[in-house]
Amino acid sequence: MPDPRHPLITIPPETPLVAPSILAADFADLGADCRDVIAQGADLLHVDIMDGHFVPNLSMGPAVCAAVRKACPDTFLDVHLMVTDPDAYVDPFADAGADLISFHVEVREGRACRDLIRRIRDRGVMTGIVLNPPTPAERVMPYVDAVDLVLVMSVSPGFGGQAFIPDVLVKADLIRPALRADQRLEIDGGIGPETAKAARDAGFDVLVAGSAVFRQPRGSRTSVINQIRGGSPIPNTSG
Repeated sequence: MPDPRHPLITIPPETPLVAPSILAADFADLGADCRDVIAQGADLLHVDIMDGHFVPNLSMGPAVCAAVRKACPDTFLDVHLMVTDPDAYVDPFADAGADLISFHVEVREGRACRDLIRRIRDRGVMTGIVLNPPTPAERVMPYVDAVDLVLVMSVSPGFGGQAFIPDVLVKADLIRPALRADQRLEIDGGIGPETAKAARDAGFDVLVAGSAVFRQPRGSRTSVINQIRGGSPIPNTSG
């Protein structure tokens, strides 16, 4: 049986998944905030890691990831490394409970990229590759066969709450046909009820939403999560 934390495995391909970014959560009560969005219908949690070099901001380290894992032991943790040296982060975040680790094609290409993918897989963790808004989709195509997920940034990475960049949607035209049935296409940045439909229609099936979800009061987030998903119920995959 697949690990129940793995919606990328257990939920049928191209079923839209909603991944709230904990960067927008209440860090004074992070565990409760994360548990609430999952209880309200979110499918997984997106964990943004920033090093102050690849992007101009700092976010959190493996200790925070481990704390979220403790608070949400059955939730899929999607760790997005916005860092210049992703190799240095693999073991700490695998140890902290990451289910998937993604890194940027802008910092690893060629043999170094494939070596890093193998290293992540050797830790028993799923892997993804990410591209920034100015980066052409062609840059990730040599590695699509080796990853579980391709993440397209729809804002410049580093800060939450930015405006959605619609021009990135055309990247799905090249990437989506190259994906197998067991691979996902994720989009991150400026996703909310107003922008999610265009992303879904373009072929993205993992929608990262930060402030659009977490700015809603606890206990009142089901509606916005369902709007981002497009009103699609998640099928019952048990039994």
